[in-house]
Amino acid sequence: MSVAPGLAFELAAPARIVFGAGCAREAGAIAAGLGRCALVVTGKSLDRAGAVLETLAAEGVGATTFSVAAEPTVATARTGVAAARAASCDVVVACGGGSTIDAGKAIAALLANGGDPLDYLEVVGRGQPLTRRSLPFIAIPTTAGTGSEVTKNAVLGSPEHGVKASLRSPLMLPSVALVDPDLLVGLPADVIASSGLDALSQLIEPFVCSRANPLTDGFAREGIRRSASALRRAYTAARLGVVVAPADREALALASLLGGLSLANAGLGAVHGFAAPIGGIFDAPHGAVCAALLGPVMQINVTALRARDPDSAALARYREVAALVSGQPSATIEDGLEWVAALCRALDVPGLARYGMRESDVVALVAKARVASSMKGNPIALTDAELTQIAIRALGDGA
Repeated sequence: MSVAPGLAFELAAPARIVFGAGCAREAGAIAAGLGRCALVVTGKSLDRAGAVLETLAAEGVGATTFSVAAEPTVATARTGVAAARAASCDVVVACGGGSTIDAGKAIAALLANGGDPLDYLEVVGRGQPLTRRSLPFIAIPTTAGTGSEVTKNAVLGSPEHGVKASLRSPLMLPSVALVDPDLLVGLPADVIASSGLDALSQLIEPFVCSRANPLTDGFAREGIRRSASALRRAYTAARLGVVVAPADREALALASLLGGLSLANAGLGAVHGFAAPIGGIFDAPHGAVCAALLGPVMQINVTALRARDPDSAALARYREVAALVSGQPSATIEDGLEWVAALCRALDVPGLARYGMRESDVVALVAKARVASSMKGNPIALTDAELTQIAIRALGDGA
């Protein structure tokens, strides 16, 4: 008689996570303990990284800046590595959104391992394993969405292949994650909406996915609750030109962090299975893509589970999600689906047609999404017809 295996899981996280208002001011002292010259990876503007650059200078750490104007590509990583080598950088500091942190993470890994991004990239590259720990890397998020500051992969676009793919290894985990809610001050409303819904999807998907475990369950439950309580208020404040309340900034920053820990250790699902090929083909921000997909994926997953696996534990998980987001212990799955749909309406989430996607693109996208690594964690294997329904629903108005 065979014996079912017992519970087993692994937790991968940065060596150090520092969370709290004002903690970004510790960047200089932390960097000084890791190296003497930093490649400081920023977004298209240096403004949000200004205070970090000041702390580096105060601690005697040299700095060369490298701006990432859009979501990073294979070429971005190559250019960043060349800039770091030219300046003899021995530590990488990334201060920005998920794109900035992913770029810094990839650069730090390539500086330590040598070679070209395509040597290691999944799906479209050679997929060789990284063998050396990344150069010391400090991640400082200025949005509350991707959780990239605590994940073990970096997503790079490959325009020639029309897809986004990951460099992935536990050796890529940041040395230190500095999560400062004060850095969210001044974010535009649309960024709060897209990044916040990205974070929510990265909490819900690991919670219902096939590889959930007790640790990620705890992260996800706490993150879903905090995101649900704060996201609409933060968006409304930003639209009105009011500074988002400190408690809401803290809730969103923590939800994003917990989402990163959840996805890094449990996996994702169909939202991100679609997001990779969509982001590789269309000029659409990752967070906005996830926001448009979240509701349709939840709806189709629930329908498929009820039809083919009605005893699935994932259905109980979806009921729990409904209770967490609504604050009502008796909430039904339908209540949860409607809550997410209402939130997306309140946050003015555009359909994917806004970014040039059309119904004629769906067949090719389904073919790519079906084999995406994130799709492996979806709570049920979806048919091509179901994947097609998701893509068409996510198009929204103007399709």
